[in-house]
Amino acid sequence: MLVAIVGRPNVGKSTLFNRLTGQRQSIVEDTPGVTRDRVYGEIEWNGRVIPLVDTGGYVPHSSERFEAAIREQVEIALDDADVILLVGDAETGVTDIEQEMADRLRATDTPVLMVANKADNQERRWAASEFYELGLGEVYPVSATNGIGTGEVLDALVEALPAPPEETPHDRTRIALIGTPNVGKSSLVNALLGFDRSIVTEVSGTTREAVHSVVQYGDREIELVDTAGLRKRAKIKENVEFYAALRTERAIRTGDVSVLIIDATVGLRNQDIRVLKQAEQHKNGLVLAVNKWDLVEKDTKTAQRYTDYFHQILQTMTYVPIVFVSAVTKQRVYKMMDTALDVADERAKRIPTSDLNDVLQAAVEENHPPTYRNAYVQIKYMTQVRTNPPVFAFFCNHPKGIRDSYKRYLERKIREAFGFQGVPITLAFKQK
Repeated sequence: MLVAIVGRPNVGKSTLFNRLTGQRQSIVEDTPGVTRDRVYGEIEWNGRVIPLVDTGGYVPHSSERFEAAIREQVEIALDDADVILLVGDAETGVTDIEQEMADRLRATDTPVLMVANKADNQERRWAASEFYELGLGEVYPVSATNGIGTGEVLDALVEALPAPPEETPHDRTRIALIGTPNVGKSSLVNALLGFDRSIVTEVSGTTREAVHSVVQYGDREIELVDTAGLRKRAKIKENVEFYAALRTERAIRTGDVSVLIIDATVGLRNQDIRVLKQAEQHKNGLVLAVNKWDLVEKDTKTAQRYTDYFHQILQTMTYVPIVFVSAVTKQRVYKMMDTALDVADERAKRIPTSDLNDVLQAAVEENHPPTYRNAYVQIKYMTQVRTNPPVFAFFCNHPKGIRDSYKRYLERKIREAFGFQGVPITLAFKQK
């Protein structure tokens, strides 16, 4: 499920995105074309959680390079969206660009909501009726800056979305192979599926999904998600990375464990780090798989040097296990899967409260929390309140007095005592 915001530059798409998601993730500036990349967020409305993507400004037929790239992003979003929010400017009215976009949108089966932004007074709300001439149905005048009319848009949006699929209980572990293009994600999947592992079901994804394969692996059923399973499209000439990013974002949302594939001959790039942190924010289990290991000249210490290099860059994510693999030689591809399953098991682990408090007591005696407003911070006890992903609640007299450095200290003590390799854990501090 995905909702895409599209429109020409400087109509307030990013302001609307920030309003609907309740955050300030998109850059807002009174300059056309500031939003050059997609930005992802979530809408929560009437019990639904809806992924939302903000695109760059749509500028048809521009020869300027970044505007051509923006057009491609918009085309990608249009192809992937379940509902499209076409944003216009109630102050300037309908332009040739909106006419062209409306022609493009009327040719699709995807529901389109026409949003006339900047309708922050009665005169502009009346002027918004001009957008009816685009033939896209109801027009929703809004002011993204102050929130006027956004409730009506959200109601219409929820109504236009397909019904959420019924969750059927199953014992499958969902493992998503994520990463930048051309690092060997599909080759690793093929290496796994091409052996004597039994393929139970294989369903080719639609244009809106990655490719899913359900595999019997030992005594466990695994759902592999290959985010590289993309159909080539002639109109996507540049920015294939944006297309892959959309698949990656969806795979992360639905997965239990994300295996980030990187190219051993290239190393860890900024884009890889962003993807890994995105998976961490979604509380996926995490594994780092270094592919094309067969192309690296090695001695007995090469793997350790690579590991030290990764840990130096990732620092706060040294809990992520690293596996060196080769899709070509099939080296350690099964170890990669075994590691991912171990991480899934760690993610589902529950620790007895008595064991947790033994560790807490020892940690506090070794390093007491700093004072808060000249008062001692006392952590009374802790307990695990959920699994998949694990969340630990700490009860204390001054929750605001627990600084980030002390939270990291407690997390380290939990990991030293109980493992949780590859698993992001959440520490919540409550008043007692």
